[in-house]
Amino acid sequence: MSETLFALPEELEEFRKVVRQIMEERIGLARAAEIDEADEFPWDVHKLFVENGLMGVGYPEEHGGGGGGSLTFALMAEEISRISAGISLMPLVARLGVIPIMLAGTPEQLAMTVGGISRGDFLMSYALTEPGAGSDAAAMTTRYERTGDGFVLDGVKRFITGAGVSDWYTVFATRDPSLRAKGVAAFLVHREDPGVSFGRPEHKMGIHGSPTNEVILQRAEIPADRLIGEEGEGFTYAMRTLDYSRPTIGAQALGIAQGAFDVAARYATERQQFGKPIAEQEGLQFMLADMAMDIEASRMLVYRAASLVDAKDPQMSYMASVAKCFASDAAMRVTTDAVQVLGGYGYVREYPVERMMRDAKITQIYEGTNQIQRVVIARHILKAVAG
Repeated sequence: MSETLFALPEELEEFRKVVRQIMEERIGLARAAEIDEADEFPWDVHKLFVENGLMGVGYPEEHGGGGGGSLTFALMAEEISRISAGISLMPLVARLGVIPIMLAGTPEQLAMTVGGISRGDFLMSYALTEPGAGSDAAAMTTRYERTGDGFVLDGVKRFITGAGVSDWYTVFATRDPSLRAKGVAAFLVHREDPGVSFGRPEHKMGIHGSPTNEVILQRAEIPADRLIGEEGEGFTYAMRTLDYSRPTIGAQALGIAQGAFDVAARYATERQQFGKPIAEQEGLQFMLADMAMDIEASRMLVYRAASLVDAKDPQMSYMASVAKCFASDAAMRVTTDAVQVLGGYGYVREYPVERMMRDAKITQIYEGTNQIQRVVIARHILKAVAG
């Protein structure tokens, strides 16, 4: 078997080098620590991403994007997250908001959102979760009704990443909660639309620098051309969007794990105890080996899932859940062990591994909890067994 059988194309490896250079030389762990401490949106990083074309990655060139598919985008997410998972959410959440439009939107909607994000004119968010509708997204109670020349939306969306700094939101609402999934539609909502406001910022364990707020809709008025696709199909768009985005969360988790491992392995070769580097202790070597295996397995799963998305393979939904679930669980193990390798230093903010451990936790929760991923995986398995 050729040792290069699973190698990425040369152009993707070159792209990885470019992103890594930007992250290490223009941002670095010191700036990442500042962003984590301040927990304020880093507009300077957004400007840097726009100037280097990173905000346009993963969008069709014909609509104003920079090109590249899910695998390219996953590589970028991985490399950004090696330094800071919080700032990786700038391009991740913007694309999450655009995916429903890529799936079912009009050419005008696609050109407006893709072009605007790529140029840095605005940011975008995805508004699905509600106070009473998390894993059970079909239980949403945010309502919409038709008016003479558009729609009116009423409800509250919770835990919306980027809310308050994003200008545009892909919002899911139902015409009748009793219809559950069959009653849902998707809409483009602007922060300046009448009736749109935001709740207080959430103070989170990790991914600082990426705001999380409520989006409050009080008789919010939007024109008719803001409907995405067809009424009654919104829940389908929402679930298909997660199939496209879950490998990216796996890539974010992979990047966090790799970043923590890099710090821990380097520290182990430098830290002296009992007259020799702690890396020479067998117990610690076993920890590093387990961390490395988790990372390598995560990378293969994430890249395969992203490749299936690009190919629109029927297995993409199954592999998206496998990759997201495994990589995020692995990131939690790796970052926890990285803190352990550094001992007391790992527990203080002088070193970045405690930040990475805090950041890793959310990857097990958002885009569908890992318990939900296991439900999805099991359903696919049982369906296949049943023929």
